[in-house]
Amino acid sequence: MRNNRKSYVITGICLAIVLVLGYLLVTNIGSPVGRPLTTLSPRGDKSQAIQNLIIPVFAIAGVVFILVEIGLVFVVTRFRRRSDEVDGKDEPVQLHGNTKLELGWTIAPALLLAVLAVFNVNTILQMDDATDPLEVTVIGQQWWWEYRYDLDNDGAPDIITATEAAIPVGRDVRFKIQSNDVIHSFWIPALSGKMDAVPGRTHQVILQANEVGMFQGQCTEYCGLSHGLMRMQVKALTPEDYQIWLTAMTTSPAQPEPKNELAVQGQTLFVAQCSYCHQVNGVTPTSKSPYPYSTVPDPDYGKTVAITMASGNAPNLTHLMMRQHFVGGLLDLYQEGGSVAQAIPEGTPDTNNIKRWLRNPEDVKPMNPNNNQGMPNYNLSEAQIEQLTAYLLTLK
Repeated sequence: MRNNRKSYVITGICLAIVLVLGYLLVTNIGSPVGRPLTTLSPRGDKSQAIQNLIIPVFAIAGVVFILVEIGLVFVVTRFRRRSDEVDGKDEPVQLHGNTKLELGWTIAPALLLAVLAVFNVNTILQMDDATDPLEVTVIGQQWWWEYRYDLDNDGAPDIITATEAAIPVGRDVRFKIQSNDVIHSFWIPALSGKMDAVPGRTHQVILQANEVGMFQGQCTEYCGLSHGLMRMQVKALTPEDYQIWLTAMTTSPAQPEPKNELAVQGQTLFVAQCSYCHQVNGVTPTSKSPYPYSTVPDPDYGKTVAITMASGNAPNLTHLMMRQHFVGGLLDLYQEGGSVAQAIPEGTPDTNNIKRWLRNPEDVKPMNPNNNQGMPNYNLSEAQIEQLTAYLLTLK
């Protein structure tokens, strides 16, 4: 009797610990504060559909887990071997099979899984539903993301940008996922599930944001040296601010003012050296001063300049300062940070971050430029870094 009481006490203590830990887990893990990649803080219809599936599945799994653990702890404590026991004496009756129990623990889980499968299939179908979706082509490459907007549906992109995609709040957006080199995986957990980017194929995922915000993402398919640093952002704006963003992105940036000598010198240096990989709409390595800008990007710029990059592409910098992050989302472009979504970023440009990148790219992000994977260190002089920085600040 004493042993039975002890077994019940131990089982009760273990159950209380499990319940307390479960409560703390459920009430804290869903908070997005300090956890930009949490999957338990949905901010859109698609992510909410996933959440609505996760909650009952995990609840059922949690109940099963607790029952199993209670039984395990009780059996281990109640029927453990004691020091005064003798082999072969007072042994319990040995059972060899129980048809009813075996049928029960086979049929019951099968029925449970069948019910869950219905909800799972329904959620999958919801993920493909879209009403008047905006379409954005997403291209993954080592180790950054490009976004292309075909606003007039003529088959040619009107906007090509990198790192950050802008979308209007409340509207479905169909992201058409592609890859230029190896397999990547596109994932913005607050807005939807994961989707692989596979060379030679186009996969689709529907996103929708129900509030303004800057939503973080991460490549989730190992893709080489800087896989863990291949980030992405989706900037959800009000419909009005989204139109402001579109207008700015389809307007050429202002030319450097003649009195801004550093920027003028930086533009010349950019055309002579950087434009062999990076596009500023309308400018090529053969362009002559004054360098004309264009409102239309070249979707095949890598081929136009015979780029040597393994992916055949490099970030379009036409509207660099319209982004709040760069270097694949690793560095802020403004000192105020990039946590608050803005149609046209305001604040003080973080020139230190720009110079740090120009000075030694591999110090910021591990790459393999000797294999044409990532930006090499061009050993720029400090004067050249100042000039390029001044010019890049004009690209807005």
